[in-house]
This record gives sequence, C-alpha cells and structure tokens, in this order.
Amino acid sequence: MKRVDPSPTSSPPPASLPRAAFDPLRRLWAHLGRVRRVQALLVLALTVVSSMLEIAAIGATLPFLTALVSPESLGRHALVAPLLHRIGIDTPAGIQALFSATFAAAALSAGLSRIVLIYAATRFTFACGADLGDQIFRRTLHQPYAVHVARNSSDVIAGISTKSQALVDRVVGPCIGVASTAILMVMILAALIAFDPLAALSMFGGFACIYVSFAALSRRRLLADGAVVAAQSGRVIQILQEGLGGIRDVLVDGSQGYYARLYRDADRQLRRSQARMAFVGSSPRHAIEALGMLLVAGLAVWMSRSQGGIAGALPTLGTLVLAAQRLLPLLQEAYWSVSCIVSAQPTLRELLALLDQPMPDDAERTDVPALAFAHTLHLGDIGFRYEPAGPWVLSGIELVVARGERIGLVGASGTGKSTLLDVIMGLSPPSTGRLEVDGVPVLAGNRRGWQRHIAHVPQSIHLADSSLAENIAFGVPPEGIDLARVRHAARRARIADTIEALPQGYDTRAGERGARLSGGQRQRIGLARALYKQADVLVLDEATSALDEATEAAVMQTIAALGDSITVIVVAHRLSTLRHCSRVLELKAGRLVETGVAHEAV
Repeated sequence: MKRVDPSPTSSPPPASLPRAAFDPLRRLWAHLGRVRRVQALLVLALTVVSSMLEIAAIGATLPFLTALVSPESLGRHALVAPLLHRIGIDTPAGIQALFSATFAAAALSAGLSRIVLIYAATRFTFACGADLGDQIFRRTLHQPYAVHVARNSSDVIAGISTKSQALVDRVVGPCIGVASTAILMVMILAALIAFDPLAALSMFGGFACIYVSFAALSRRRLLADGAVVAAQSGRVIQILQEGLGGIRDVLVDGSQGYYARLYRDADRQLRRSQARMAFVGSSPRHAIEALGMLLVAGLAVWMSRSQGGIAGALPTLGTLVLAAQRLLPLLQEAYWSVSCIVSAQPTLRELLALLDQPMPDDAERTDVPALAFAHTLHLGDIGFRYEPAGPWVLSGIELVVARGERIGLVGASGTGKSTLLDVIMGLSPPSTGRLEVDGVPVLAGNRRGWQRHIAHVPQSIHLADSSLAENIAFGVPPEGIDLARVRHAARRARIADTIEALPQGYDTRAGERGARLSGGQRQRIGLARALYKQADVLVLDEATSALDEATEAAVMQTIAALGDSITVIVVAHRLSTLRHCSRVLELKAGRLVETGVAHEAV
C-alpha cells in the first residue's frame, strides 16, 4: 500500500507565486476547447456590462440622496435644471419621485445583471469541469497497458471524481471571480476617484493593505494544506477501494478496525487542511469590516467639520458608504479567489499531468481496419522487461502460430505466461524482438488493427453492475445489443440455461464485480463475452480454472468445434484443458524450453 507523507514541509512552496501559478493556469487554458474559450470571453464581456450597471447604481445614489435632503438645490443645478424643465418637473415632490425612480431602476438593473452574471459564470465553470473530467478519463483509457499496471487506480479515480470538481471550485470558478471582481473594482474606484480622490484612495488603500498582508502571511500555509488535500483525497479513495473491495477477507480476518483507523487518520488530515483553508480564505472579512466602520466614522467626523455641516455632507457620505459596501465584498471575493488558486496548485499540477497524457493517433477513430491475418503470427526473438534496468521476464521467445491452430501454454507460476499473452495481444510491446502478423510488424500505428482480431478471457473476469446481456455484449450500448447473438454466445459458453432460468433472464443484474454470480458462472459469462465478439483469435488465460471438469470439458469441446478459422491460445494447468491443442509449449524462467503434445506437457 502506497504511503503518503502529509507533512506540509514535504512540498515546499514555489519561490515566486505569480510565476508558479501562471504557468499551470496557462496550461489549463490550453486544455479548454474553442467553445469554452469563447464562453469565457463572453462571461468577461458580461462582467463589463454588469460593472457598468453597478457604477450607474452607485452614481445614482448622490442625486437620490440630494433629492431627499435638498430637492431645491437639484432644481437649480446647471446640468439637472434643463432636464427637469424639458420633462416638465418643477416641484420638490416631482424631483424626489424622479430621482427615486432612477435610483431604483439603476439598483434593480445592477442586481439583475449580477444574477445573470453569476448564472453564466456558474454554468461555465461546471461545464469546464465536465469537459476536463471527460478529457482525463478519455486520455487515461487510451494509455498503454504498462501505464495502467504501474499506477494506482485510486489516484486516477480521485483525479476524475474528486479533484476535477475541486478544480472547478478552486481554480476555474475563482479565476472567473478574480477577473470579474478586478473589472468591477477598477470601475468603482475610477468613479470614486472622479467623485472624491482623497476619500476614495484612503478607503481603498486601507482595505487593500489588509488583504495584501493576509495574502502574504497565509501563502505558505495555503500551499502546505493544498498539498495535504491533494495527497489525502486520493489516499481516502484508495482505503475505501481496498477495504470494500476485499470485504470478504476483511470480514473473515476481523480487520474492520484496521481499515476504519486508516480511513479516520487520512480523512481527518484531509478535513483539517480543508478547514484551515476555509478559515484563511474567509477570516480577513471581519478585520476589514471593523476597519470599514472606523473609516466611515472618521470620514463622517471630517466631513461634518466642513462648510454645510453633516447635513451638507450626507449625500457625499452616503455615496461613499454605498461604494464601500460594494467594495468590501469584492475585495473579500478577490482575496478568497486568490487563496483558492494558491491552495489548489498541488491538485492542479496533478490534474495537468493527467490532462497532458498523450493520445494515440487513432484514438478518435471508430473505423480502424483490422490487420490482415490469413497465415501466421510470428514472435521473433521476443524479450520483455518492465523497466530498462529491470530483470527479463521473457527472453529469446521464438514462436510461429498458424491461423486456426490450437496452442497450449503451461509452466509454473511466475514464469511469464501471462506476460507472453500480453505481448501477443499487443498490450505490452516487446522490449526486444518483433511481433509480426503475416509478416507485418505490429507497432503503435496498427496495434488496434491487430487487437480487433482478439477476444480475451482472463482468469478473473471483470463484470459491471449491469444486466447479464450488457456484460456479455461488453462495451456495446444497450440499444445496440444483438440479443439473438447474446443468446447464441451464452449457449456456446454453457451458461444459457442458467440465465434463462432466472426470473429476469438476460436482464438480471450481475451485481458489483459479479457478486450475485458464482465463480464458475462469472467465468462462463466471460467466455460468452469473447464468443459474442466473434473474434478469430481467442486467448484463454486460465479461463476455465473456476469450472468443474464436466463444464470445462463441454466448453473446451465447444471451442474446439469453432472451426479452423479460429486461432486459440490457452494457458492452463490441467491437462484436460489442453487435450484439444495441436501443440503444447512450456515456459520456464521466461523461455520456451519444450514443445510437445498434450500428454507430454507436464
């Protein structure tokens, strides 16, 4: 089981935050499709419109308050008087009604625009999350078999399910938030500077200094907690998979306490870090609110001493208070967004590694032609090892298999039988030597064409929690399943009578990992799946080991009767499984050391 060191000191923060944060964001932008990029620009354009309406609402505050306090002064204003005369308003009540309606319309328009902006930004961010999760899963599915063997599946599952959502919540959404709040703050600040430069700069400067100080002090803590969250979210899923996946052994061994303790420790570390990140992101607001109250009180005292007293300063003070009331949430949102982006850097780097996985050239093709196989499959001096400096699992394998031949493969455990099958099926490219089909080397460009010939039945059958018909027609959409073909494959695999005796027949669900079926039934479903594919190369890797001898003999007799157009390669330990093979080969320490007929094999 992979150990994770959650210590914050194990992942030192980057030396330069802006530089460290910008490159992953640039790479993330490159993974967004053209439609999403256009949508991002539209959201920013909507932000500009919303910001202008916010400025209009703030700008309408001053004449509204002036109309309430002194409507006569507005009636004498050089800019307002001609407008009032043109629309025929000349009474204090009419002036108050006009500017009250104007202020209400501006405030409602600004609020509505913010609601529309929030809706558009939320839809956009979650659409990005769906796209990125789809990309990660699709790219992961197309990785070579060696990559899947080397990595822990819990890391990928966490990346697709948990961390891709975290990417939406803590990177994509906050990036939109930073952009929108920056635009709105610049516009509000510009309007306030035009209205009262000294008061505007004093107010905004004081607020900004506090947030910048909090950001500088919390940066290392956020990065450290972000690294813990990235590590422990995958660790939690790994523990759940291992504990629930091996539930029979857990129950028999009484190891529930061990797995519960592992989960509790990992989950507590995860949630403590998440709690600290939430606290750091929200705590400056309270200090800012206290400062804002002191600042407004100071401005009120200062303005009350000017000519006209507090009554004359009331419209100006009200406008500044309204602007401060809008600036405070914006500054808090900007700070929260930046703290989210900082803390998400470890998770973002992990997800970018999954998004950067290369795709094969034929990944998007659904019409890959089958590689011609009319004569022979040739393994020429095949050698294989998992790492360049690792031990040789296979060495000097020379084998020619004629089309329609039945080949048996025997050998002790660990001698490389399954690895040899992986090489034959194109899952593991040989480290040395060549795999040829009718003289054509099987390489990355035509590997899918060779695999179209192959149906594989492993010792451990993977069954989905879906209907038996869907499990037999594995990978085929439900609406595309040929039920007659499913029944025919089930009959040949000697499982049709069992399925058709069930109340729901082929619609019966198999349960998670086929939990509702016996080992022998799962194995025969796997055989039916291979026969449904109608491939002309059938690879059986201990595929009948879970069957009783009578059923195994019937299944192997069915396979033997498939005809000379079907090539069969069988790995087995029981001689009865190999009685229909034309040749039996023995692997010893990664080498083919003996050939013979069935009764000489072991």
